[in-house]
Amino acid sequence: MKRYLLLLLLFNNPVLANSVNTTSNSSGSVVNQAVQVVPSRQFQYQMNTITCQGATLNISPFVSTTYGFATPFESHFDRPVYSRRDIEGNFDDDNNAIGDGDVDAGYRGEILYFEKVRTGQKQSNVSINGGITATFSIPLDRTAIKECREAMKKQNELYEASLAAKRLNYEMSRAKTCADNYKNGFRFKEGTPMALVCSDIEIIEPTNLDHLHKIKN
Repeated sequence: MKRYLLLLLLFNNPVLANSVNTTSNSSGSVVNQAVQVVPSRQFQYQMNTITCQGATLNISPFVSTTYGFATPFESHFDRPVYSRRDIEGNFDDDNNAIGDGDVDAGYRGEILYFEKVRTGQKQSNVSINGGITATFSIPLDRTAIKECREAMKKQNELYEASLAAKRLNYEMSRAKTCADNYKNGFRFKEGTPMALVCSDIEIIEPTNLDHLHKIKN
């Protein structure tokens, strides 16, 4: 009698099995960024029509940002927990119904409840990357660079000689004009700015070259 009561209770109260398996999900993304270094103009120095190239060092800092987000964003998802009722399908030695290791018919696929499982999904992410690029460029034809610099040096010497000649012409013209003014009996008033123009000019007796010498026999 007790056995029949026990079987009756088992049939009226199905066995519920909770799933205790834990699942860990992870996801991520990798962003590859490239920095392009574009060769800039070679450093040059020029004098008149002569242009020479020199070594060039370029330093370029950079900052880049990336922003990522997931859509739709789901922080959790519902995972179903199924019934694992197994009290029939086989018999023991006393001919009592026992489980056979499989879910009983009529309960297969039955969802008992849903449990919340965290997805591990990030709502958004931001990254800031910075760095410095440096390039150093030098001309390979050293002979041409040397000749260019020598030509530039000679050109500079010609400029200095031309400047000296023009300076001499100016000073001679200033001296002649000031001397003529003195001879004509006028000058700039002392203490005025223009008086300084002739302040270093003085009149001296010219050497007389028109004279005769007697030659003794």
